[in-house]
Amino acid sequence: MALPVLNTFAGNPLDRAGDLRNDPDWLAEQAANPEAVAMVLWEGRPLVEAGEPRLAWLGLTHARAVAPDRELFLGLWKGAPCFAVEIEGSTDPAAGPLAGLGAFHEMREAAAMLPGPDAAMAGTAKSLFDWRRRHGFCAACGVESDNACGGWKRVCPACGVEHFPRVDPVTIMLPVFRGGAEPICLLGRQAAWPEGRMSALAGFLEPGETIEAACAREIAEEAGLTVTAVRYHSSQPWPFPSQLMIGLIAEVDSMDARPDQTELEAVAWLTREDARACLEGTHPSIKAPPEIAIARTLLQAWVDGFEAEGSGDRQQATEEA
Repeated sequence: MALPVLNTFAGNPLDRAGDLRNDPDWLAEQAANPEAVAMVLWEGRPLVEAGEPRLAWLGLTHARAVAPDRELFLGLWKGAPCFAVEIEGSTDPAAGPLAGLGAFHEMREAAAMLPGPDAAMAGTAKSLFDWRRRHGFCAACGVESDNACGGWKRVCPACGVEHFPRVDPVTIMLPVFRGGAEPICLLGRQAAWPEGRMSALAGFLEPGETIEAACAREIAEEAGLTVTAVRYHSSQPWPFPSQLMIGLIAEVDSMDARPDQTELEAVAWLTREDARACLEGTHPSIKAPPEIAIARTLLQAWVDGFEAEGSGDRQQATEEA
C-alpha cells in the first residue's frame, strides 16, 4: 500500500536500488543502458521544461557531454536508470549548450510549479550534490575522498573511512493552547522574513535528545512556553541543504508567550477562524507560510481538527521538558 504524500519534496517515486548501487559493475551497466536518462541542475537549480512545468530529462550521454564527471545515480524508474548531473559556473547553460530545453529555476520556485514526484526527485539530487560539494575531504584524516556507490558514499583512499550523506533532523511544531474559550495556535515571525509572514516554530535536534524533548526545548527557548503533549503529524525532506522537518502539534500549558527576540521578533495567537483566514489569504495582517512548507501543512491540519492530545506522549513530553 502506498503511503500518502502530504508535503513537497516527499514521495520520491524512484527505486533507489540501495543494495545494487554498491556494485560498480552494476552501475556501469546502468550507465551504458540506452534508456538511461539524467536530470540537470545548474548550481542547485533544476532544469524545467518550458511548456508544461516538469523536469527536463536528457539522455545520459548528452548530459555527460554537458557536465562530465559530475553525475550521480538516483534510482530506477520502471527499470530505466535515472541519473542527475550538475553544472557549475556563472553562465546559464540554458543560454548555451541546453538552449531550447527549458529554464533553470531556484529550487523553491521550481518546487512550487513542479508535480510532486518531480520536486521530490529534484530535491534528492540537490541534497546529494550539496553534500558532495561540502564533504569532499575525509573528516578523519583530511585526504580528498573518492566518490562511490553512484554518489551515495565517499571513501577515503588513505584511511579507508566511509562517509555517507548526512540528514539534519529538525522539529517544526505548532504550539496549541486549549485552556481558554476556544483553542488557539501560536505562530512566530523572524525579522528577515517578508512583511507579515509568520510560521511554525522550529529548531534542530541536539545530540542525546528525543524528538519530544527537542520540541519542548525549542518552544521554551523561543516563546517561553511549557509543552505538555506532543503529537507527530508528518515529515518533509527539506533540501536546503539537507534537513528532515519533523512536523508536530504541541499542546502548551498557557498563552503567556514571549518571543525571545533572537530567533523570533514577534508571536501571534490565532483562533481556527484566524488561521483559516491566513491560509485563504484574507487575514488583515498575517501571511501564512509558503505552500511548499510543512508549516503550512501543520496549520491546515490544525484548522481541520488535528490536536496534540491523544498521542500518548503527554507524560514523556512533560518529564523531558
